[in-house]
Amino acid sequence: MPLSIENPKPEPEAGLNDLVALVADGMARVNTTILSRTGSDVAMIPEVANHLIASGGKRLRPILTLACAKLCGYAGDGDVKLAASVEFMHTATLLHDDVVDESDMRRGRVAARIKWGNEASVLVGDFLLGQAFRM
Repeated sequence: MPLSIENPKPEPEAGLNDLVALVADGMARVNTTILSRTGSDVAMIPEVANHLIASGGKRLRPILTLACAKLCGYAGDGDVKLAASVEFMHTATLLHDDVVDESDMRRGRVAARIKWGNEASVLVGDFLLGQAFRM
């Protein structure tokens, strides 16, 4: 008799909205952390960083980070710092990527490199990476 693999219908997976609801409290703390960590005495840094951060995005990476922590039963507050760090790293790579790719738009807005120049985009991306590593 030939081997066969049964492929039962998978159970319905939770949608993204369910996942967002599961980590909503943590995401509120992540957003607070992000806003507090973009501050700088150099006025350009929060201006450029917040241009991209405030432009939307699904925040999927920090959502998944918090969900994984919850799944593993983590009870501390390090998950919030890690999730904010992951988002900063992602945002930094977007700033750098727009320079490398010479992109004019990001998330439906003028790319930071167009508004402030390539140098500012790279430096603010580096600042965000530094902030991510400090958390």
